[in-house]
Amino acid sequence: MSKTANPQRQIDTLLRQAVALQQNAAYTEAEELYREILALRPKHFDATQLLGALALQAGRLDEGITLLKQAVAINGMQAPIHSNLAYAYNARHRYQEGLASANRALALRADFVDALNNRGNALAGLDQPADALASFERALSKQPDFVQGWNNRACVLRDLGRPADALASCDQAIALQPNYADAWSNRANALSDLNRPADAQQSYQRAIELAPALADAWNNLGLTLVDLGQHPQALQSYEQALSLNPEFAEAHWNASLCLLQMGRLEEGWQKYEWRWERSRIKAGKRVFAQPLWLGEFSLAGKTILLHAEQGLGDTLQFCRYAAKVAALGARVLLEVPAELMRLLTGLEGVGELIEQGQPLPAFDCHCPLLSLPLAFKTEVGSIPASTPYLSADKAASQQWAERLGGATAQAPHALKVGLVWAGGNRPHVAELRKNDARRSIALDALRPLFDVPQVQFYTLQMGPAAQQLGDSPELSARVIDYTAYLTDFADTAALVSNLDLVISVDTAVAHLAGALGKPVWILNRFDTCWRWMLTRADSPWYPSARLFRQPALGDWTHVVQSVREALVNRASEY
Repeated sequence: MSKTANPQRQIDTLLRQAVALQQNAAYTEAEELYREILALRPKHFDATQLLGALALQAGRLDEGITLLKQAVAINGMQAPIHSNLAYAYNARHRYQEGLASANRALALRADFVDALNNRGNALAGLDQPADALASFERALSKQPDFVQGWNNRACVLRDLGRPADALASCDQAIALQPNYADAWSNRANALSDLNRPADAQQSYQRAIELAPALADAWNNLGLTLVDLGQHPQALQSYEQALSLNPEFAEAHWNASLCLLQMGRLEEGWQKYEWRWERSRIKAGKRVFAQPLWLGEFSLAGKTILLHAEQGLGDTLQFCRYAAKVAALGARVLLEVPAELMRLLTGLEGVGELIEQGQPLPAFDCHCPLLSLPLAFKTEVGSIPASTPYLSADKAASQQWAERLGGATAQAPHALKVGLVWAGGNRPHVAELRKNDARRSIALDALRPLFDVPQVQFYTLQMGPAAQQLGDSPELSARVIDYTAYLTDFADTAALVSNLDLVISVDTAVAHLAGALGKPVWILNRFDTCWRWMLTRADSPWYPSARLFRQPALGDWTHVVQSVREALVNRASEY
């Protein structure tokens, strides 16, 4: 036997031993042997790619990616290596690279189930749930007992707004693998989407029994406990998630909302800053060379940029802080969306109003609007609640007075009531889609209001839900529609200034009415937004607001009946 054969035989023996050790979960010992092989032959293909796979198993993703890329450079024709790379990129949220690697694997092996699964996960991460679903279903058609495929399919079915199908997909995964904790947790997510919180609670608890360290399940259990009205228990659940993963942004965020709902504002505002670490909001975080101001240094003689964030209602609610900031000696720049520019012109405390997207003048520091309560250490008793802090343009208001005068000539003494029955629709984000559905009501459900005498209704509803009025000739005859004249919130404010009352679900118009000091009755879902707190019929943010709360999740019947009784009394006094 020649001398040159011995190193090869040694390497082959080491490789066999290493593979056997890896298959038996003796990862440390296997890794030592792979590294021994690579010391003898640095570009050994099998040792490189198997060590890369082992690094992924150990959770060392970046090391695994480096090794697998080295293996591809040696031999790029092996589909499993590309698929493993796709898995690693997905785990690192590098979904575009994950998709490219999965596609390379599938180009080499068209029906490779593992690659189809990784491709689906990459597409889901790129917000392409329909394409992701097709990839998972192709994998399942090749391997019907592929349990992870059923579970992943459930996740994208939820993203597509198909929670009942997601539930069935989780049940299929659990039938194949009864102790699959992730599938139990995703099953609970689907049940939550279906407004079945008690059933969701049971499934989360089963997931946690199987995997006590599953932080996602603890976090989502907290959301379900909120749906059940069990806020102290929800807070404990979030805290358990955070004990497992102290940097878990979603759990910090959910804890902040729970604390704010409970009126524990100081703690809530502090945790609310975690919003900028959430994957959905992170991209919108403004990065400036100038420092962030959260109340820790003097603003005397400085120029500060206050910038809007999140929804229009948030801007309407928190622009009130501009006057408090100006009172500290600062010149205030306020940047807001185009829809609010005319309305906020002349807002107290604002030195210059800037439309979002336009160049910014020089400034010394900045603060997002929803960080101002933290900066001012706002508690329930110190909320700046003096209203009105917004006002309608006088000329526009007079035009509306004349228009409404003509419309009510037949019933000049009728109570003039504005209506909004649906919030915005954001179907591309699962959590927002659920909130939008829960806070909205069908116009038809408001029928009990329409036979109250001495009331003239005006629609303030914008967006797709406005079509519900046009679809019903009967209701169209009962509700006057001038929304064609509303181009922005300044127009809406001028109309609202001529009404006696606004009845609205939790949306921007409710904030507008409150900021104008107009009486506003808010139809509020059971899992209330944090700003309306718990159980209160009034709001410390808007003295003119009255809240009508669901007694249970999804129960609008009692809300509408209570509003009807209040409206009868109000109209009789008018």
